[in-house]
Amino acid sequence: MRFLPALVCLLVAGCDLIPRTQLEKVQDKGVLRVLTRNSGTTYYEGPYGPTGVEYDLAAGFARHLGVRLEIRVPDTFAQILQDIREGDADMAAAGLTVTDERRRQFNFSTGYQRITPQLVYRVGTPSPQNLGDLHGSLEVVADSSHAERLRALQDEYPDLSFDENDELESEQLLNLVWEQVIDYTVADSNEVAISRRFYPELRVAFDISKAEQLAWAFPPGEDLSLVDAANSYLQSLRENGQLDRLLEKYYTYVADFDYVGTRRYMQHIEQRLPEFRAMFEQAGKETGIDWRLLAAIGYQESHWNPKAVSPTGVRGLMMLTQDTMKDLGIDASRHDAQSSIEGGARYIAQVKQRLPKRIKEPARTWMALAGYNIGYGHLEDARKLAQEDGADPNKWIEVKKYLPRLSQKKWYKKTRHGYARGNEPVRYVENIRSYYDILMWVTEREHPPRPPSPALTIQSPAL
Repeated sequence: MRFLPALVCLLVAGCDLIPRTQLEKVQDKGVLRVLTRNSGTTYYEGPYGPTGVEYDLAAGFARHLGVRLEIRVPDTFAQILQDIREGDADMAAAGLTVTDERRRQFNFSTGYQRITPQLVYRVGTPSPQNLGDLHGSLEVVADSSHAERLRALQDEYPDLSFDENDELESEQLLNLVWEQVIDYTVADSNEVAISRRFYPELRVAFDISKAEQLAWAFPPGEDLSLVDAANSYLQSLRENGQLDRLLEKYYTYVADFDYVGTRRYMQHIEQRLPEFRAMFEQAGKETGIDWRLLAAIGYQESHWNPKAVSPTGVRGLMMLTQDTMKDLGIDASRHDAQSSIEGGARYIAQVKQRLPKRIKEPARTWMALAGYNIGYGHLEDARKLAQEDGADPNKWIEVKKYLPRLSQKKWYKKTRHGYARGNEPVRYVENIRSYYDILMWVTEREHPPRPPSPALTIQSPAL
């Protein structure tokens, strides 16, 4: 009779005589449940599907484990911490800074990115020199590492006061600073870099601490099997260079962007774009290309000036040659805005169509833009140089490193199409990416945002 309970246990589904580790539970379920938050530095729905640094890393980890990725976005930052503390998910990938207080509450992976918390203000507000020099309201995200750090600094700055906002994310607080609703906030350096494209009047006063590590958080306890698996995965990304390439993918083009030009661009969106918006929208419908991308190309080419003429003779809003317009079957003046936009849209669609099908989005779009700028033949030369050097010719993050070599005799003499000013298409694509991001941000503000799904299950793509 003493064996009866064990026999019953074996017959009942879900009863384990030998406890399974956290890693085994994830693999048995076939799903990795990840908590995150919506922001430009973590996870959001982009034009080509889910994207963001945290999303890409988590998706790669799920694929590494051979399971599906389930993304859930709690309502508040504090809820993320509470849910992972209570074990309601397998891990949190939400741009979490590792602090002493958090180490006592969670298990953490090794760090994968270094950021610096910065005090941010808007032009027109006196620039403070330190935390004792604040004259106005300071708000930070509730339960954030910033709030923890500021509390610790109150011993040094006894007059320091701040409010913890339990409803808004860091990016929204940056917006409030820009709108002059509050005077200051604290945000991580990566968030500041991205947000300044949208709010060019924001300024960094100073860092409130040294650089800190971002890491994944796991439920507390002695079972570190899933943490160890995450550390092994992240270490492999460091060793093969994928982690550096991922961070470069999201931040390099942002860091190089001209903030003075951003202010002018925002003015032109309001003053110039309305005249041409319907034309871009129609061209987008005809070619299947996001009209905002076409508009971003047009701005890079001419600042939306249909009378523009370059020193090399290309002209019009999309800066096309007469031969290109003729090849596209458009018999009209290049100074006619609608014809120029139609021609530019057709041309970029043709370049995209010529690219090998194995090149997936968004790399397909960025390479098509490079081909639009420098010519398809030169793009293929750069892809060939990348392949011969052991790099992946189907990834923009790799190919853009080889385009500049087309201006060096050592390299272009090996190519079919010879010399080209290879630095130009790299800068061209990076500028358009920022113009496109800003325009998406502006147009999305025209409509109320849709609330995120409680949970989104995704078949994890390759990193």
